[in-house]
Amino acid sequence: LLQVLQLGSDILPQYKQEAPKTPPHIILHYCAFKTTWDWVILILTFYTAIMVPYNVSFKTKQNNIAWLVLDSVVDVIFLVDIVLNFHTTFVGPGGEVISDPKLIRMNYLKTWFVIDLLSCLPYDIINAFENVDEGISSLFSSLKVVRLLRLGRVARKLDHYLEYGAAVLVLLVCVFGLVAHWLACIWYSIGDYEVIDELTNTIKTDSWLYQLALSIGTPYRYNTTGSGQWEGGPSKDSLYISSLYFTMTSLTTIGFGNIAPTTDGEKIFSVAMMMVGSLLYATIFGNVTTIFQQMYANTNRYHEMLNNVRDFLKLYQVPKGLSERVMDYIVSTWSMSKGIDTEKVLSICPKDMRADICVHLNRKVFNEHPAFRLASDGCLRALAVEFQTIHCAPGDLIYHAGESVDALCFVVSGSLEVIQDDEVVAILGKGDVFGDIFWKETSLAHACANVRALTYCDLHIIKREALLKVLDFYTAFANSFSRNLTLTCNLRKRV
Repeated sequence: LLQVLQLGSDILPQYKQEAPKTPPHIILHYCAFKTTWDWVILILTFYTAIMVPYNVSFKTKQNNIAWLVLDSVVDVIFLVDIVLNFHTTFVGPGGEVISDPKLIRMNYLKTWFVIDLLSCLPYDIINAFENVDEGISSLFSSLKVVRLLRLGRVARKLDHYLEYGAAVLVLLVCVFGLVAHWLACIWYSIGDYEVIDELTNTIKTDSWLYQLALSIGTPYRYNTTGSGQWEGGPSKDSLYISSLYFTMTSLTTIGFGNIAPTTDGEKIFSVAMMMVGSLLYATIFGNVTTIFQQMYANTNRYHEMLNNVRDFLKLYQVPKGLSERVMDYIVSTWSMSKGIDTEKVLSICPKDMRADICVHLNRKVFNEHPAFRLASDGCLRALAVEFQTIHCAPGDLIYHAGESVDALCFVVSGSLEVIQDDEVVAILGKGDVFGDIFWKETSLAHACANVRALTYCDLHIIKREALLKVLDFYTAFANSFSRNLTLTCNLRKRV
């Protein structure tokens, strides 16, 4: 109790944000290195998703040294990935970053460790030996299918990009091609299993493989002098292309019929493939329609707005010159903003985030003018949220002579002219400031000249009341601001 009454420093909590500390040899899951590494693993996972079904179905032994080395390198990278995962932070159930090494290891062991370990075993190296039994070779080839479970990770990674229409479109095409590839491998496996009757050592003439062999002039032959086995038939390249051709025509509901199922096994698989194909077809084309609608949503809104403005101008018989200026302004403003409502976006963000965004949007004004150099972060944030950005088309009048000067304007881009008594008395450009010295005057000024845009201009303006409110609160900044800000054109005074 005495310590509490004495306000001991070890009792009071520290109300400040501290940078997250990670133990040695622990990698943050969001760091640049880990992000790059995850993309490498993702690409290699797609590679295995293509090669594993092909090697399993076509029973290919990797005798080619180049392919064997490549697959071995992939295995090593997957093994290194396991080691890195034991030292990588993760997000806990409450949204906190877990950096405790023990918790990281336990979490990885309970989730992806077994699958990752099975997927990185060197099946290809074992399978490449000549003296490996055919049954053991088939077993090792089949075990490689476990690598496809890594696609679950790929789905989680790609989930972050599903909000982008183009990314979804590419992803759907890749998924469709991958499914067609897998089904082609299964289709060949069924044909390869059924084309030769193992019990009677006879060939089935109704199998699609036998029919394909006849049609391309590479028939099966029975070797009576050697092994007493069936030989010949189409090459593996021809078999894969024909299998992929059949699955693609089935999935796209075209089905030319030149390759057709004839045996019961082939027909059952074809029925299942048609069901999968119909679902894929509906999903992909449904999403494609939605994606294109989203991609052209802004364009449709743009044309709808133009039509509404044209109807308005026609209804109220607005003069032609003014109508052209209105249309020109709308077109140029849309091209600059891409139809994005900045105020609507900022209204969604919390106060702190909104201030950060506004500071970024007005960074050119704050960096170019010495009047803001001594402003504190809090002062800049207070000023930034009060600034407005306006886009002006050539010929637009920002101030009319006799109007009240109620805003301070900073020219970010473009050129303007100051017209007094029908004469151009000044040309304003990037970095210039015009308006009134509100902080020294007690009353609103009447503009003594017209200010008109010569080119497309971007102006950052702050209203008189908002500026005075900030200056009243930040008195130290107010003195510096009044000393260092120089008006290029003071509209209170005649030139």
